[in-house]
Amino acid sequence: MRIVGALSGTSVDGIDVGVVDVVASADGTAPPQLTLVAFDTVPFSPTDRAAIMKLFSLTQANVRDVCVGNFLVGELFASAILDVLKSKDIDLASVDLIGSHGQTIWHEIVKENDRTVCKGTLQIGEPAVIAQRTGATTVADFRTGDVAAGGNGAPLTSTFDWLLLRPTGNSWRALQNIGGIGNVSFLPPVGAPGVPVAFDTGPGNVFIDAAVALATQGELQFDLDGTLAASGTVHKALLAEMLALPYFAAAPPKTTGRELFSKELLDTWKQRGNALVQAESGSTISNADFVATVTELTAVSIADSYARFSPGPVHEVIVSGGGSRNKFLMKRIKANLQE
Repeated sequence: MRIVGALSGTSVDGIDVGVVDVVASADGTAPPQLTLVAFDTVPFSPTDRAAIMKLFSLTQANVRDVCVGNFLVGELFASAILDVLKSKDIDLASVDLIGSHGQTIWHEIVKENDRTVCKGTLQIGEPAVIAQRTGATTVADFRTGDVAAGGNGAPLTSTFDWLLLRPTGNSWRALQNIGGIGNVSFLPPVGAPGVPVAFDTGPGNVFIDAAVALATQGELQFDLDGTLAASGTVHKALLAEMLALPYFAAAPPKTTGRELFSKELLDTWKQRGNALVQAESGSTISNADFVATVTELTAVSIADSYARFSPGPVHEVIVSGGGSRNKFLMKRIKANLQE
């Protein structure tokens, strides 16, 4: 079976399209065999990205915007899928199924009886549009399905991780994704007792990207190789206040998103940084120091999640997502994990 998967994550930088051939085992007991046929990311135009980002705001967007945005993103997903198939010389008729995650615009998490509960989740990118434009059977609503079954709607990759990426030997493996939000799956070795644990660790690139955009007046949308962060110094007192956010100490299962790690929270922390530096030296926190501090927040929150919540000894970490390309962030994660 040939399956096309498409999604856009919290960073809203583009639509990832993967084409995979899936072959079931002969007796149905072993994990299926997957072959990656093609992969590409189709970037959003600045106009489309701005329209999507507006939908995250409770004050800037309305029901009409969400309705129109749902169909806009559906068209963009369909176009991205068709473009990737064409560019990779893959016949559309060979596609058996399309799985579309869509674009999350709201993920409602509340605390009930000392645990986090998802009260609703909304992904846009109308699957009916994708089906009509491609003519292929299209499956969607993965997060809503998980929530309806009693889950938190995220992370969704843990089932895939469990089936295909369990380690051999005696040690656990951590699968760390760093998109806009970070999430981890802890996997026990094959044949060993224990169940997998998966949850969102906290911010991934969401604050790094926003801080860089703020520092460059929108000229840059991310910190290439972590260059700006590497040029700054972490403000330890501000970082300590960031890490005091209750989410980090909350036990899994838990999930989060831009609803908590919002632009408003970032602005509050930037103002707090300015106040702390003002009291220390009469100045304000530099752009480089603020980017360095939110980068360290991502690194420390990931390492702290392992120390607090890993069910077993982790000897291997596999990192995916856009954050894996940030060399300085990866260096800081490794340093924090080794402490």
